[in-house]
Amino acid sequence: MAKQSRGLIAYHVGVTALTLGSVLNVGLLFLKQGNYAVEMAIANGLLAIFAMDYLVRLMITKNRKIFLIQSAFDLLGIIPLHPVFAFFRLARLVRLIRFHHLFWRLGISGKWTKAYHRFIYQTGFIYLFSISVAIIVLSAFLFSLTEKQSLADSLWWAITTATTVGYGDETPHTAFGKIIASFLMVGGIGFIGLLTSTITDFIADRASQSATAQEVQQQTDITALLTKIDTLTGKVDQLQNQLDRLEKSTPKK
Repeated sequence: MAKQSRGLIAYHVGVTALTLGSVLNVGLLFLKQGNYAVEMAIANGLLAIFAMDYLVRLMITKNRKIFLIQSAFDLLGIIPLHPVFAFFRLARLVRLIRFHHLFWRLGISGKWTKAYHRFIYQTGFIYLFSISVAIIVLSAFLFSLTEKQSLADSLWWAITTATTVGYGDETPHTAFGKIIASFLMVGGIGFIGLLTSTITDFIADRASQSATAQEVQQQTDITALLTKIDTLTGKVDQLQNQLDRLEKSTPKK
């Protein structure tokens, strides 16, 4: 058990280092710092490592349904369309932090992690987000094949189309490309609309709960204050009665 525990910790440390390294590498690519060819080779190598890690975990897991739900961001992190998808790997670090109870060990309340879990899973955000990304990625891939565009340009076209921005710098020219665009407009707009409403509903619900909790706390404070006032009033009445009895028992000169 001790060896397994040490092996698991070493594995998690390695995953953390590779995740941070991949994000740093993507940042260097965006900033155009260093050797582009070397950085792309590193990005592709890390992509292969994370893809193999995902497949191995998928094969050895006992419940693949739960694994697919909980590792949705891991799947997004190995999409080879663009290096920017490496940022989805950061969600793995959040799960590792929760797995090792680092917030509790550091004396930080677990309210943030509970809110994160409720927002990601209980609201259905992870499902809507995964479906939206899947639609965009699939449309971008098919658009790249039919319109002979690069994957990066196709992804840009898919995002601007699904979000109804439509800059017009990338447009379909073939019949099949226009069919893809039509499906993306309908499916993408629908799921992105649901995604947006899920976020706004969660924020509104949190604000409502916060306001309700504040009102309850204020009412509790008022009740406690009134109770103390009643107690003090009773004590003052007792003191007044004692003074009256002393005055009556004291002989007048």
